[in-house]
Amino acid sequence: MEAATAPEVAPGSTLKVKEASPADADLPQASPQRGAGSPTPQLLPPIEGGSPSPALSFHHSEHPKIWLPRALRQTYIRKAGDTVNLLIPFQGKPKPRAIWTHDGCALDTSRVSVRNGDHDSILFIREAQRADSGRYQLSVQLGRLEATATIDILVIERPGPPQSIKLVDVWGSRAALEWTPPQDTGNAALLGYTVQKADTKSGLWFTVQERCHRTSCTVSNLIVGNSYAFRVFAENQCGLSETAPITADLAHIQKAATVYKTKRFAQRDFSEAPKFTQPLADCTTVIGYNTQLFCCVRASPKPKIIWLKNKMDIQGNPKYRALTHLGICSLEIRKPGPFDGGIYTCKAVNPLGEASVDCRVDVKAPN
Repeated sequence: MEAATAPEVAPGSTLKVKEASPADADLPQASPQRGAGSPTPQLLPPIEGGSPSPALSFHHSEHPKIWLPRALRQTYIRKAGDTVNLLIPFQGKPKPRAIWTHDGCALDTSRVSVRNGDHDSILFIREAQRADSGRYQLSVQLGRLEATATIDILVIERPGPPQSIKLVDVWGSRAALEWTPPQDTGNAALLGYTVQKADTKSGLWFTVQERCHRTSCTVSNLIVGNSYAFRVFAENQCGLSETAPITADLAHIQKAATVYKTKRFAQRDFSEAPKFTQPLADCTTVIGYNTQLFCCVRASPKPKIIWLKNKMDIQGNPKYRALTHLGICSLEIRKPGPFDGGIYTCKAVNPLGEASVDCRVDVKAPN
């Protein structure tokens, strides 16, 4: 605590003359210097064998004065549970009487203790509570003279939590929140609110905004596919509230639906009759060796493929295996014999027409 060194009455300290009372009759009286409007000085009893002398009455006396430390000239703020220990220097001879009051009333001696010395007074509170806040006045009295000093003490603590929080809206990757202020601000001005989010997968809380001065906010950059809960703390000079309300509803961040634009042009018609883009090729094979025939066809809609041998349908004959994939048509002749030679035809048919290709297959004996 900073002690004042200037030998003058500090701001907030006043000196006044009290009205005379019977209780003051026995006290030696100090007086301000004579001037216009000053009361007549009270002289000490004359010394035996001499005449009264005003100079002797003030030789060993001092007017009461209080030096208020600089730190106490503005509101003195302490946290709940902290110790308050104020030392206030003063002067006055003979020893003046020091009296403390709290908001104009006597101190609660069960909570506040005072020690008065010859040149200072100490106000002590072991564990400050919010009820100890208020205006304290020190009065230093010497006869009818009195000096006073006023100290404003404010005891603060952490605020209560906001009363509620609500999920207002969810769109895209954002969520809008609103809440109501706390009922108890902790005896201090709020510095703002801290907003946190937690996704249901991890359950971990992360701060998304600090010192928010409004009672609403928008949380951005939420991850698609996650669901989020939110909570909000109030904050003052002592710190964050001990608890925080949590949103009753979860914010589900969903993937935005794909929007298809209306086509402004007529869709092209890709329908066409069958057309072979790769014909069958003549081939010569050996008895007993599997042989494959290939050709390629294009058609829309998809055509029906029919295989013929010497103009006879061979569909379902186990000697042949026919496949069609992505317009490629194949026919496997399994272990051909001397009578499997001839003209093979591949015919493609759809509602728009038909087409066909031929090839000759010769089967010869092995050398």
